[in-house]
Amino acid sequence: MTTHSGVDAVVLVGGKGTRLRPLTLSAPKPMLPTAGSPFLAHLLSRIRAAGITHVVLGTSYRAEVFEEYFGTGEAFGLDIDYVVEEQPLDTGGAIRNVADRLRAPDAVIFNGDVLSGTDLGALIGTHRSSGADVTLHLQRVADPSRFGSVPTDERGRVTAFLEKTPNPPTDQINAGCYVFRRSVVETIPAGRRVSVERETFPGLLAEGAHVQGFVDDSYWLDVGTPETFVKGSADLVRGIAPTSALEGPSGEVLRLDGARTSATAKVYGGTTLGARVRVGERAEVEGSVLFDDAEIGEDAVVEHSVIGKGTKVGAGAVLRGVVLGDDVEVGAGCELLNGARVWPGARLAAGSIRFSSDA
Repeated sequence: MTTHSGVDAVVLVGGKGTRLRPLTLSAPKPMLPTAGSPFLAHLLSRIRAAGITHVVLGTSYRAEVFEEYFGTGEAFGLDIDYVVEEQPLDTGGAIRNVADRLRAPDAVIFNGDVLSGTDLGALIGTHRSSGADVTLHLQRVADPSRFGSVPTDERGRVTAFLEKTPNPPTDQINAGCYVFRRSVVETIPAGRRVSVERETFPGLLAEGAHVQGFVDDSYWLDVGTPETFVKGSADLVRGIAPTSALEGPSGEVLRLDGARTSATAKVYGGTTLGARVRVGERAEVEGSVLFDDAEIGEDAVVEHSVIGKGTKVGAGAVLRGVVLGDDVEVGAGCELLNGARVWPGARLAAGSIRFSSDA
């Protein structure tokens, strides 16, 4: 393995994860169980596999949870520092906030809620061979109109940062991963909110700095919504999304310690069954994430959903594309559909129906 001693990794994990509530009421988004491990563990495994050993975590919301789990990083083959963001600083401000912990000439900055298969070694190589001040991972996507786009010239240098537009001139978008020279990080204003997209990057271009693009079309997913969180977990289980935190693809289902399914149940689609989960007779669970101690009753159907810790789903209930918090009780025959979210501890009466609303 090549060790990139001249490169630090910075992972920004300070967000509150409001789009993933109620799951993030009990844990920060990067610590949510994803294919059997905290989401962040998959990213850190890829950082370590790329030969980077020093990681700085920029934390804010529930900051203590990260250090309680990862500690010094030694057990993961890493050396982890923690920097707490006392007030919201946006991406640029959060990068500047960790500047005094950087040791190497270059730092790879990661958005903590992106699941990506990009070749980190090639990204760093492009940064160094091009002599760039900053290099951006640019992802090709089928529908760039949903994002701001980032055009490049024939040498791969970034020429502009464009806001969302119905007809963007390129299919390249900012993928939330950058390589900064440490000296450039130190020029970002300290102690206030700074947007890299609206202030830092356009400012560098205006000053004539060398901003390079590393264009890629490998696996990429922002797991900031319940739909993409479920998809990302299923893709990890099935080996579609890259990770070094799993021993290998688990196929249709990943079972953690003590998880049990009845002989007549169907569980598939990259589902993760947390520790001590129970799935009853003739139940069907597809492409879902079931946290520890969840129970699915007989004849229930659960599709592309997240079931919180200790939650009980009654017999014959139907759940499609929903999120249930911890310790919820869903009565027999209930139907929850199309983005419905149920807060921790709620009790839903038998036979009730809910569509894309909070409970």
